[in-house]
Amino acid sequence: MKEKTIDYVLRATWMAVAKMYNEEAGKQGSTMATGFVLLNIDPENGTPSTSLGPLMGMEATSLSRTLKTMENKGLISRERNPEDGRSVLIKLTEFGVEMRNYSKQVVLKFDEKVQEKIPSEDLQTFKEVANTISDLIANRKIYN
Repeated sequence: MKEKTIDYVLRATWMAVAKMYNEEAGKQGSTMATGFVLLNIDPENGTPSTSLGPLMGMEATSLSRTLKTMENKGLISRERNPEDGRSVLIKLTEFGVEMRNYSKQVVLKFDEKVQEKIPSEDLQTFKEVANTISDLIANRKIYN
């Protein structure tokens, strides 16, 4: 049997994780993308809309669509940023805080279950490898 490429292993694993998160989010009528955004919004002070995309590595159009859906579901509100009148703060509603807590518990349970099955040294190596791959990509050291 042919050995699987690093790309294949990363993609297949991420697709399985994304499917799992979407199934869990679906139980609450949500999506993984919504949960990800909720986890990246400061629950006390809100987060400038212009900071969210870069923070999460999302394209502006995808984020804009997700934020609109979240606003329609009553998860977030948009308020003028008092420190910069040109930007908007994304703030969590009470329902948004509840769903953020749910999303956080889903992520923490995943972490807990993985940590139960994989020795900490192996997880540390995995994180180092993932960081190295990210650095190679970010610093354009693969296709130059």
